[in-house]
Amino acid sequence: MTELAFQDYYPDAWSHCYGCGRLNEQGLQIKSRWDGDESVAFYTPRPYHTAIPGYVYGGLLASLIDCHGTGTAAAAAYRAEGRPMDSDPPRRYVTASLKVDYLRPTPLGPPLELRGRAVEVKGRKVVVQISLYAEGVECVRGEVVTVQIPDSFGAS
Repeated sequence: MTELAFQDYYPDAWSHCYGCGRLNEQGLQIKSRWDGDESVAFYTPRPYHTAIPGYVYGGLLASLIDCHGTGTAAAAAYRAEGRPMDSDPPRRYVTASLKVDYLRPTPLGPPLELRGRAVEVKGRKVVVQISLYAEGVECVRGEVVTVQIPDSFGAS
């Protein structure tokens, strides 16, 4: 994939998130993109992301769902407005609610694939449903309810 990720369009003031901020060198640096009507992101957990030997820590999985969800929300809002992500005013979303269902243990080692769908885009609210897969098997399912942040949020 060569197009910019959703997170690459965030203004600098809104790009420090541990999960998806491009300006957070110690963060996860999640990158989400469109694949048709779904958003997709890939992440390979590091050996220190261990819950028990051989399996990924659930908190990391929740973080992946969370940040892929907020990125998808921003991109879906731009799509709903019929404008590109590099247009003004910028759109950025934060989590109002996060629901995560762990369907089976997630193996540590293979790349993880996240697939999301914006199921509601209404006013300042976007709801995103996400599935996380390891080697083609759905391991985690989540729903992220997001809200658009005001322009002044996070500005220094």
